[in-house]
Amino acid sequence: MHSSGRWSGDSRTAREIGQQPATWLRVAEAVRRARPEIEKLIGLPGRRIVLTGAGTSAFIGEVVARDLARHLGRPVEAIATTEIVADPLAVVVDDRPIVLVSFARSGNSPESVAAADLLHRLTPGLRHLVITCDPGGQLARRWSGAGNAVVVALPDEVNDRGFAMTSSFTGMALAALLAFGVDVDVEALARAGTAVLDGAADHAPSISGAKPSRLVFLGSGPLRGLAREAALKCLELTRGEVVGIADSALGFRHGPKSVLDERTIAVVFRSTDPHARRYDGDIARELVQSLGEERVVVVGGDDAEEFGGARVWPVPSPPGIPLAAYALLAVIAAQTTALACSVALGVTPDNPFPEGEVNRVVQGVVIHDFDPAEVS
Repeated sequence: MHSSGRWSGDSRTAREIGQQPATWLRVAEAVRRARPEIEKLIGLPGRRIVLTGAGTSAFIGEVVARDLARHLGRPVEAIATTEIVADPLAVVVDDRPIVLVSFARSGNSPESVAAADLLHRLTPGLRHLVITCDPGGQLARRWSGAGNAVVVALPDEVNDRGFAMTSSFTGMALAALLAFGVDVDVEALARAGTAVLDGAADHAPSISGAKPSRLVFLGSGPLRGLAREAALKCLELTRGEVVGIADSALGFRHGPKSVLDERTIAVVFRSTDPHARRYDGDIARELVQSLGEERVVVVGGDDAEEFGGARVWPVPSPPGIPLAAYALLAVIAAQTTALACSVALGVTPDNPFPEGEVNRVVQGVVIHDFDPAEVS
């Protein structure tokens, strides 16, 4: 990792976080090669776009849906595979054909395979766009060569071998933006990502050094999905010893604010959207009043006084960058913070659950047969 030190540890996870800017360039090339096939798949008007995945892969959909909808001029929905498998008819609400975009690091999660098969059975004219890090996974093998599907396999280095998804998260999110034609200057994005990594050596240890028992992550609009991913990274890499909580800048006041205590650190992801940014500033200043200046961090801020004296973690914002692409820079702050907390606690980040309580690829899921006639 850039500017790594003892706080980052000598781990595969650290290397996978640090490699991200370089991998983005290779992700762009992989998508460029697949674009002709993708355009044929998604080109028909009137189709619903549904983005799906489980856990981190579901949060990709939440982050990119807004920018895809704006670019395409039609609604784009993010629905987790875990929801589709449990209640598929909630997705199949009318007879409009669907383009199902499946995000999967391995493609071996039972819900990933089952969700695609269920909707394929229930939705006439369904088309599949599979964005995966493992061309040998079940999901990729199931749909490779199918006439109604395109599988985009990302470079092998994006297939994280560590426990937590890091470069696979940003790689698949970027691939989705590029697959649908959203304009992203990938070279500028990579330069900005390197700058965030370099700054992490100062900022991440200052958060882990405060020994938080809870990390609250807040983001507006698509950055709420980023906050959810940040909270999950915190939980995964610290083995749950630091509790991660996620919400929106406005939603946090409606009850979840009760979680604040003297060992909480709050992280606000400042939006690049001027309107949303006002709400981000409001909650940051309010949190400073509750927690104190040292226990509030604004990722994407540059002037501490604007946020009531909160600590700021600058994130470069290349001109014209879509908010979803900006999220790929901001998430590096969350990844490096979670890693620093993991190392400070003596947890092994590559394998935080050696007894298998939580698995890299989810286990123990039973996929039950679905009969529409049983639904009341």
